[in-house]
Parts: sequence; C-alpha cells; structure tokens
Amino acid sequence: MRRIVIAGTGSGVGKTTVTIGLMAAFTTRGYAVQGFKCGPDYIDPTYHTAVTGRPSRNLDSWMGGEEVVKAVCQRGCESADIAIIEGVMGLFDGKRPTTNEGSTAEISTITNSPVLLVVDCAGMARSAAAVVRGFQQFDPRVNIVGVIANRVGSEGHFRLVQSAIEQMCGIPVVGFLPKTGEFSIPERHLGLVPSVERGELADFFTALGEQIAQTVDLDAVWRLAEAPPLEIGRSYPTASNQYDVCIAVAKDAAFHFYYPENLEMLEAYGAKLVFFSPLAGEPLPSDADGLYIGGGFPEEFAEQLARQTDVNQSIRQAIDRGLPTLAECGGFMYLTEGIETTDGRFYEMVGVIPGTVRMHTKLAALGYREVIGEEENFLLPLGAVAKGHEFHYSTFTRSDTSFAYETKGLRGAKKDGYMTKNVVAGYVHFYFPSCPEMVDRWLTRCVQVKHDA
Repeated sequence: MRRIVIAGTGSGVGKTTVTIGLMAAFTTRGYAVQGFKCGPDYIDPTYHTAVTGRPSRNLDSWMGGEEVVKAVCQRGCESADIAIIEGVMGLFDGKRPTTNEGSTAEISTITNSPVLLVVDCAGMARSAAAVVRGFQQFDPRVNIVGVIANRVGSEGHFRLVQSAIEQMCGIPVVGFLPKTGEFSIPERHLGLVPSVERGELADFFTALGEQIAQTVDLDAVWRLAEAPPLEIGRSYPTASNQYDVCIAVAKDAAFHFYYPENLEMLEAYGAKLVFFSPLAGEPLPSDADGLYIGGGFPEEFAEQLARQTDVNQSIRQAIDRGLPTLAECGGFMYLTEGIETTDGRFYEMVGVIPGTVRMHTKLAALGYREVIGEEENFLLPLGAVAKGHEFHYSTFTRSDTSFAYETKGLRGAKKDGYMTKNVVAGYVHFYFPSCPEMVDRWLTRCVQVKHDA
C-alpha cells in the first residue's frame, strides 16, 4: 500500500495546497486516491472529497486511539492506489507542547507512513537545510523521506534550496511551488464549504494539479510513498448486537458533517440509514425510528430552512412523540427556536429546544471535548465518557437548564448541551468509536420507542 503524510513546519506553510495539488495530479494520472486528514477538522476533507471523488476520513489519535486510527486508515484505503494524509498545524504540534499526542507526527508513526515535509522557503536558501535537519533530529521515529519547497522565487532559487537540503539532510527535495498568490487556497471558513460542494473551485483544483505535475516529481513521490502493511490488532467497527431500526439522517448542503465511522457503526449494528434533505423540503421519513442531524451550515440557509414549515413540523411532531434524536452543532442550532444571522435577521427554526442561536463573525469555540453524561441522558448516562470536537461561530442563549452533559476542554469544565425526552443536542460533534456504547444505547432506545408506538 502506498501512503504518504503531507506535513508542514507550521500552520500556513502550504500543506493543504500541496495535498490538493498532489491529489489532483495523481487522480489525473488515473489513480484512485484516498484522502485523510489528521485531527478532527472537516473543512479540508471536503476539499479532498471534491478532488478525489472518494470520501476523505479523519485520523485522530486523541479521539480514537491507535487501533482505531489504523483500522480507519486501512478501511479507507480499500481499493485505493495511494493514500495522501494531510497533516495538521506543524508536524509535532498536537494536544500539548510536551508530547506528540494528537500530532501529525503521532499519526505518521501509528500508521507507519513516510512523511513529505512542506517548507516555506521564501527568503531562505541554505537556512532551509537547517530547518529540515532540525525536524529530522527532533524525533527519529518520524520517517521524513522528502521535502517540497513552497513559495520559491524562481527555479534558480529552488535549485539553491534543493542542493542545500540534499547535501545536509540526505533526503530528496522532490519539487516546489512558486511564490505567487495564484495557488493559495482560499481562507477556510464554514461558509466556503457549500461553494466547494457546488463545484465552484473545480477549475482551481484542476489548475493546481497541473502546476504540481509541472514542478513536482510525481514519480519520486510515488516511490517515496511505499509503506508496509498496517498491523491491526482488531477489526473495526465491531457490533455487540443487531437492531432492526431505521435512522433518518439529515443530509444536504445545510447538514452534511458526519464522521464516516459514525454512520458505519450505526449500520454495523443493524440500523438502516435513510437520508433526507430538510433544505429541499423533504419531511422526516415516516418509517424513522430515530433521527440524526449532524453538523453543517444552517445559518447559510436560514431563510430557506425557515420556509420549510412542513419539514420543520414533521420533525417537531416526531420529537414530541419521543423519537430518539441526536443533534450535533448545526443540527442543534436547527432544533432551537431560531437563528439570528450576522446581519441581524432572525429566522425561526424547528423550535423543540427552548432558546435561540446568534451568529458571530469571530470563532466562538474550537477544540477537543471530553464529554461526561448527565443523569437521564439516554446516550451518555451519568458518568459515561465520550470524546468529540467543537468548532462554531455561534452562541446559544438557553431558556432553561436541561443540560445534556459536561464538557472538558483546555479552558476547563462546564455543563453544556440540551436534553429533553429522547433528545440529546449540543455543539459537540461526537466520535462514536470513542464510546461504542453510545450506538448500543441509541438503537436500544429506538427499539423501545418503536415497540411502544
């Protein structure tokens, strides 16, 4: 299996640009390319999926642990010719400054994958070799096999950097990207993703792939990507029980962020997934025994969602009847009384969660969350622990104190989320492999409600 990690010396050095360019170039050559992203981010995987035509997956050692990371990697690589794994931040940056935990370096060692280091070479020649040499010596377990020089001023500048690194570091510099703004990835934010899914950046991706094919030795990258088979201790996912239930999953431009492993675990436990689009006016499927509304961008489509009164009523009535429901981030926002957008306009939403959401122009929360259940939480009972991630630009003003769980992050612990009847909702994106019991409990409750109906 060929797989390679695209890492950077820090954030902003061009990892995503190089990653997408390589994916586009290899796809143009006719290869099946599988994308991965280190960490919990779901914006970059959207780019990967758009370029490769294959769902990109997250490799997160903090949320999933080593065996899950290896199993997710192996599962994603099925029928692929090469896997390209995009790193996060700098190569050694992770959960804390004193260890590799949660870093690109840790993912590379867990998956036994070679690393291609992206270096911003603007204003450097021989000094670039010192940078690379430092990264080589920092942790010998990380297998840095080559370098791509970004933001070089000319081909002559590239040759200077290349000769210095290859002389002092003993690894090849396989290519470069020029110092122009032409191939800079647009600033990533939530509102950009729908435009990616509509294909508005397709020409940019194609041009980037053509540039990479001209200035990067793809044959060398192909050779460097050779890696040994993954050694996996257990298969994944494993199901303890089978449940004859139907889970309705909201899936459209407004609600589309789901970790693939979450959906696969539901299916592995016997659940039939039926997708529907609130945005397109599709009401909740009548045979639904449970409801999953994931993250997304309801604020981008708030006016359109507000007009879907029949859809909103179908969801509201089903929840009132006790439909076991999980709503994460965008789904949580959708179930509130309404959303106030940044221009001050207010749009009514489903209205089963007492309180309103207000959008902001600056990030309101970002980071990993350890989630501890509260009493009467059917997914996470008191003391049960799961892991997840938050990333949102909105705040929620609640009208009562029906908290669903406690979250712990870098800034401490707090009561969070909302819980009522058979609804668990909040800003956290859960990662089911961190707590497989969540799937058992959810589907068990679905069966109970189905039989009581």
